[in-house]
Amino acid sequence: MKMLIKKKTTISNTDNLILLCNSKSKLSEFKLSKKELDYIKKENKEIIAINQYQRHIFVILPKKEENANKHAEACRMLGDKLAQKLKNEKTVLIIDVKGNQSEAMQITEGIALSNYTFTKHKTEKTPNKLETIYLCKKSNQKNITELQNIINAVYLTRNLINEPFSHLTAKDLASAAIKSGAENGIKITVLNKKKIESLKMGGLLAVNKGSIDEPTFTIMEWKPNNAKNNQPIVLIGKGIVFDTGGLSLKPTANSMDLMKTDMGGAGTVIGAMQAIASNKLPINVIALTPATDNRPSGNAYAPGDVINMYDGTTVEVLNTDAEGRLILADALSFAKQYKPELVIDLATLTGAAVAAIGHYGIVSMHEGAEKEHAELKKAGDYTHERLAEMPFWSDYDELIKSDIADIKNLGGAHAGAITAGKFLAHFADYPWIHLDIAGPSYTKTKYGYRGKGATGMGVRLLYQFIKNRA
Repeated sequence: MKMLIKKKTTISNTDNLILLCNSKSKLSEFKLSKKELDYIKKENKEIIAINQYQRHIFVILPKKEENANKHAEACRMLGDKLAQKLKNEKTVLIIDVKGNQSEAMQITEGIALSNYTFTKHKTEKTPNKLETIYLCKKSNQKNITELQNIINAVYLTRNLINEPFSHLTAKDLASAAIKSGAENGIKITVLNKKKIESLKMGGLLAVNKGSIDEPTFTIMEWKPNNAKNNQPIVLIGKGIVFDTGGLSLKPTANSMDLMKTDMGGAGTVIGAMQAIASNKLPINVIALTPATDNRPSGNAYAPGDVINMYDGTTVEVLNTDAEGRLILADALSFAKQYKPELVIDLATLTGAAVAAIGHYGIVSMHEGAEKEHAELKKAGDYTHERLAEMPFWSDYDELIKSDIADIKNLGGAHAGAITAGKFLAHFADYPWIHLDIAGPSYTKTKYGYRGKGATGMGVRLLYQFIKNRA
C-alpha cells in the first residue's frame, strides 16, 4: 500500500477536515453551524469531532509541552488517534489555522505512519482506506516531499521485515536493495557465494553452511557530487532472513516463530539508504548487508567449532544461535577498506537488549565515537527513536576470551547485549556505534503510530542523524 501526501489549494464542502487550532482561532470560514461552534467552545479536548452529513471535521487543540521533542511526539500520537478515526475515509485535508506548520507536519507524519497495513498475503485484503493526506496551500512543498520520501522508506522497511522467509531469501533481500537503488540513484553491488568464498568471509559462510540457499553480501553506495564528507559513513545491517538457531535450535513459541524478523537490521539500513538518497542528502553513505538464513542440517556449523573470519581472527563457536554477530563481524572488517569516518551497525542481536529496555528504545554502545553518539542520541530524541546507552567497560573484554581461539561468540549468563557488542568491537578499528534493535524492530501489540508487527524504527533515526550532519 502507498500513502500520498500532497498540497491542496482549495476546500470543498465534502473534504474531511483536520483544523489545527488554538483557543483564539476563528473557524467561521469552515461552514460550521452555531451549535457546532458552541460545542467546540464548550469541549475541553485535544480532538473535537464534528460529524457532518458529507464529511468529518476534527478540531485539534494540542496541549503544549515545554520540551519540544515531547511536544513533537505528542503531535505524532494525535496523528495516530486521528488515523484510527479516518481509516474508512479516502482523503483528509489538514488546515493549519493557528499558523504552526511544524505541528501540522508532525500530525501528518503520525497519521501516515499509523495508516500502514500489511495485507499482501491475505485472500481478502482489507487495508485502511485512507489514501491521501492533503495539506493546505500555506504548507512548504519541500517539507512535504521530504516527509513523503521518509514515509515511503519506513513502509519499505516494514514490508521487508513483515515478509515471511518463504518470500524473502537472502537473494530476495538483495533484489529489494537493487530495486530501491535503481529508483533512487544508489549504486548497488551484490556479492554472490563464489565471491564471498574468494574473500574468505568465514563468519557469513559458517552461518550459511546449514542452508540450501546461497548467501549474499550487498553493497549500497550513495555518493552525491556535492558530498560534504570525503570519508564515508558506513551503515551495516544484520540480514539473517530466518533464524532457527542452527544446531542450537530455538524453541518455537515466542522465539523461532518470529525469526523472519531477524533481518531487521538489514531492512532498516535499506530503508534508511532510500530515505537519504530520495531526499538527496549531500553526505557520502555506504551500506553493507550480509545475508543468509541460519538452519540446522548435516553440514551445519556446530557448537565447539572454530572458524576463521574475514580479517583472520579465529572464533570459537559456543552457540550457533549467536550467529548475527558472526556475519556482522565480517562486514565490520570489510568496511575498513572504505576508511570510514564512522560506522554504525544495526541488528536484532540479543534477547538481553529486549529484557533490558523492552520495545521502547534502542540499546546502544560505541567506541571512539563519543561526539557522534551524542549527535545520534540527539536525533533519537527528536524522532522519538531513543537510545539507551549501555556501559562498555574494558572489564567485559574478559568475557569473550576463548581457551582455544582468539575470541568466542558467547560471553556468559550476564550482560549479553554488552558482550555481543564487545565481540563486534574486536573487528572495528574506526569510530563505531552499535545499535541493538531487537526490542523495537517488531512488536506483537500496537505501539502507537508504529503499529503492530514491523515498526520501521531506526529509519527516521538514521535519516535525521545524516541530515543533521549535512
